[in-house]
Amino acid sequence: MYHLFTHNDLDGVGCGIVAKLAFGEDVQVSYNSIGRLNYQVEAFLEQADKEQRLLVTDLSVNEENEQRISQFVANGGSATLIDHHKTALHLNAHPWANVTVEREDGKLTSATSLFYEYAVQQSWLTRSQNVEEFVELVRQYDTWEWEANQNLTAKRLNDLFFMFSIEEFEEKITNKLANADSFDFDEVEETLLKVEESRVDRYIKRKKREVYQVAVGPHVAGVVHAESYHSELGNELSKEYNHLDYIAIAMVGSKRLSLRTIHDDIDVSSVAGKYEGGGHQKAAGCNLTEQAFKQFIEQTFYSEPIKRDAHNNQINLKESETGSLYTTKDKQLLFLKPNEQNEWGLEINHKQQSQTFTTFQEAERYIKRRFGAWLAYDEPYEEYIKKA
Repeated sequence: MYHLFTHNDLDGVGCGIVAKLAFGEDVQVSYNSIGRLNYQVEAFLEQADKEQRLLVTDLSVNEENEQRISQFVANGGSATLIDHHKTALHLNAHPWANVTVEREDGKLTSATSLFYEYAVQQSWLTRSQNVEEFVELVRQYDTWEWEANQNLTAKRLNDLFFMFSIEEFEEKITNKLANADSFDFDEVEETLLKVEESRVDRYIKRKKREVYQVAVGPHVAGVVHAESYHSELGNELSKEYNHLDYIAIAMVGSKRLSLRTIHDDIDVSSVAGKYEGGGHQKAAGCNLTEQAFKQFIEQTFYSEPIKRDAHNNQINLKESETGSLYTTKDKQLLFLKPNEQNEWGLEINHKQQSQTFTTFQEAERYIKRRFGAWLAYDEPYEEYIKKA
């Protein structure tokens, strides 16, 4: 009997589906949060015998379970851990672990893609087009490659995942893969997805007005309280407020933080590691520890949310040759204007500052991070120009 302990997100459930295709009724699958995994693995190892094979995917074990698994294997047991998070690379010191972050062709891996390839190598599965299509959709979604490739099918697969219980989704997709030549959404699923996409859009629009800016260590983060659609929300908020280093999505009820960034020079897995968490460079999660609560929740509790830039302006436009006007909650007026040296200068309340910037983006990033500024509407801009 195989016992699979895996994550409870799309990539982790993808591993469960691959296991069901490979072993049928001969596998027991347990879907776990990051915090719950080690309790489950410890309980399994306390009663496991040599006839039971341990599989762990998309999650890594703590030091105590690392030692327990090694002892289990030394005593004749069988165990395999497959993961793709760089925070688990140290486990490759053991013969029972396979942690691969990046493929030889430079593409990022997912747990589902690694587990599928392993299952094929072990002759548990034979290659099939529909399963490989599904596996690639999961990989692209989990690594955010889908956005660069504009592969909306991968995103819609994750949307579908959240519309059902894990058990229902697992059964639905397993049956689909077992009985179809290619992976497609049926008519009912298409209808459900269209309704869900409209709901997600409304949710994100509302949450864009509820983001709080806070300095945490060397970074400036955006904090939003949300229970749903974390990947879509984190991505859209990161693009809307791209002066922020990352977005921290707080779930006070479950005492968790979900971290997202779109910046190549920011590693949110390192941030998550400070709060008993981990993950990928651009997507990670952690516990809402006492320290995290103070930094992300208490610091922002009495502040006001970030103001969105003015929309539908006709005159006060970003990167305009005649200048761009920003304002703050303290009613300061910040004016960015190109100078004769092709740099961008800064005026604060009509007073020229000595500091200059090589690009408009650099200047805007500075005033948004330093002053919490936002693009003003056309009317204040016209008044500012008249007084100049």
